[in-house]
Amino acid sequence: MRWRGRRQSSNVEDRRGQSAGYSAAGAGGMMLLRFLPALLRSKTGRTVLIVAVVAVVGARLLGIDLLPMLLGTSVAPTTTSSSRELTQAEQDRVDFVSVVLAETEDTWHGIFADLGGRYREPTLVLFSDRVNSACGMASSAVGPFYCPGDQQVYLDLAFFRELKDRFGAPGDFAQAYVVAHEVGHHVQTLMGISDQVRQAGQGQSRARINALSVRQELQADCFAGLWAHAASEGQILDAGDLEEALKAAAAIGDDRLQRQAGGAVVPDSFTHGSSEQRVSWFRRGYESGDIRQCDTFSEVNP
Repeated sequence: MRWRGRRQSSNVEDRRGQSAGYSAAGAGGMMLLRFLPALLRSKTGRTVLIVAVVAVVGARLLGIDLLPMLLGTSVAPTTTSSSRELTQAEQDRVDFVSVVLAETEDTWHGIFADLGGRYREPTLVLFSDRVNSACGMASSAVGPFYCPGDQQVYLDLAFFRELKDRFGAPGDFAQAYVVAHEVGHHVQTLMGISDQVRQAGQGQSRARINALSVRQELQADCFAGLWAHAASEGQILDAGDLEEALKAAAAIGDDRLQRQAGGAVVPDSFTHGSSEQRVSWFRRGYESGDIRQCDTFSEVNP
């Protein structure tokens, strides 16, 4: 990618070097402390506490922290920071992400204007190890993610190394695809699609919820393809860039990840789509440049 010297987004927040934690001063935390002695005296209370501890520990193993839910939404995140000077390589990655985010801003401002709307830019938060968000605390293990609660994209830059070493998808454009995909989820939030998916999944079976998730993720891939289409018109792509993105999309397909984990491929458990589906929908967005071609929810077999 020919990204150097291009506009950088001002919507990048760098939280690297900050250690995230919680203050129990929130209302939920104070209530728990107040009733803790009574809970400990009661057999039922002790059982509830044990179940809560097991749930928290289990979720933490998946990279998710349930403490905000258990203690109440007023639990305040606390951070301690240790600053150090970035290496040139580290600064290059920050600059690169800022340029990619700026390019997505330009793309979506144009698409929303064509639709008669106005695009609201997300913030991209850089973090290391773990981070607090409106969706709770998450560790780097969950990978890049978008939180609709605060309309922010979260990214640990270490994932780019994992993308290369673990998933075999190196290159700048593979990394740009990851950012553009998460921005695609922001677009879904602005367009009300994310809320519709959540509502459609209420009371449904796990297989049905997974199927809805796959359609949502594939649409985000198609939206990333729309950005790639605009990038190609902006003359910032080098030869081989498209192949990098397609390789990245294929590398993180559910079927390939399940095989890598040594298990059987179980389509009903897919939440993001197969490698073939992810490549197909990214390519559709890239080749068409038309958001109307990204309606994964109307496809019989997306």
